[in-house]
Amino acid sequence: MVAKKEEKNYWLMKSEPDVFSIEDLEKVPAQTTHWDGVRNYQARNFMRDTMKVGDQLFFYHSNAAPSGIAGIAEIVKAGYPDFTAFDKNDVHFDPKSDKANPTWYMVDVKFVESFARVLSLEDLRGIAALQNMVLLQKGSRLSVQPVTSSEWQAVVALARKL
Repeated sequence: MVAKKEEKNYWLMKSEPDVFSIEDLEKVPAQTTHWDGVRNYQARNFMRDTMKVGDQLFFYHSNAAPSGIAGIAEIVKAGYPDFTAFDKNDVHFDPKSDKANPTWYMVDVKFVESFARVLSLEDLRGIAALQNMVLLQKGSRLSVQPVTSSEWQAVVALARKL
């Protein structure tokens, strides 16, 4: 019997670069850290239920000039309770979150590469293969979102070309 190869998932995760950038990720010990502070249920569900070790993600700089995809990181630890929700001194503290039944989850990510330049929304909108990408849909604000394999390949190809 041949073992079925597990499919890799791809993601896009947003961070404001003045809070935590891809350059910051590259500088932390082992180029690895937890992705904390996600306080949206749909994004939490992706982190808790679907993301797995080996999945790759586009690191997106939001509220920047320009906003866009800055590089690639990898999931190195699957979803676990976000401990910042329990820390009264942390900006992400949630008094309703219960350690026995955590509301919020996070994953650990590791730096893979920075792109030569940020791929702006304008760059991405110019690629026909990305017309259905969640990021480019009107009103899309989710900080953690799935990316299809074909979208992943199109963005990586664009980054290599620039």
